[in-house]
Amino acid sequence: MPRILASLFFLCLTFNAHADSYITRVLNKPVPGGVAVVDLGTSAQPPKASYQGKPVLVVKEQNNWLAIVGVPLTVKPGPQQVSSGGRNLAFTVGSKKYPEQHITLKNTQQVNPNPANLKRIEGELAEQIKAYRTFSPNTPSNLLLDKPVNGPLSSKFGVRRFFNGEERNAHSGLDFAVPAGTPIKTPAAGKVILIGNYFFNGNTVFVDHGQGFISMFCHMSKIDVNVGQQMPRGGVVGKVGATGRATGPHMHWNVSLNDARVDPAIFIGAFQP
Repeated sequence: MPRILASLFFLCLTFNAHADSYITRVLNKPVPGGVAVVDLGTSAQPPKASYQGKPVLVVKEQNNWLAIVGVPLTVKPGPQQVSSGGRNLAFTVGSKKYPEQHITLKNTQQVNPNPANLKRIEGELAEQIKAYRTFSPNTPSNLLLDKPVNGPLSSKFGVRRFFNGEERNAHSGLDFAVPAGTPIKTPAAGKVILIGNYFFNGNTVFVDHGQGFISMFCHMSKIDVNVGQQMPRGGVVGKVGATGRATGPHMHWNVSLNDARVDPAIFIGAFQP
């Protein structure tokens, strides 16, 4: 009996060590627009995992492999699962209510674009979706990210946005209130995979940090990098501006995991349930 109790105690300690891992404590925020950290167990080789048919980021912490899963804003609270090595591993998505934001724009084309602008927007969207779906094999240099700029938040992730009284897509990133010309720095090392001047986003840069972990910066006044350029952590990609659909200078930053836009606040220790 003592041996059985000792074995059970050891198993409990092992389970708690996995469940209470540092990465889990910091990043596991399984809500719509959040991140789920799913334990994949131990193996000699890095396991592969997928969620909703898309590959997900897998990292090793001590002897355990963890899937870092982006949960889309559209996912309803309830049971979800990650597939890995022929297994379905369950996790639960909780609920989160996001606030509303009402914005008045003088340029009505930025609310209801004409056919020519709609055609442009469709082409630009296809380019950006392709970038978000990039999945390179390298492991990110860091999962706890640096702020791209130092400044107060002016708009949070997930806010339901109404332009001239009409609801449009929820806010897919964080906005920082900083002056035009402020340098924008990469929060982790990565490769520039897309740059462009887009109808809504203005001057935009996408940086691939590895395994579907993507940062996007937009509304920039100036782009200082080229496609294919390798960026160190803290490298400058450009400067803050107010290009595209923007009411004033600010830095907008998106973070994407497995093609799901998630709350960047999770990665800088600023998440609010």
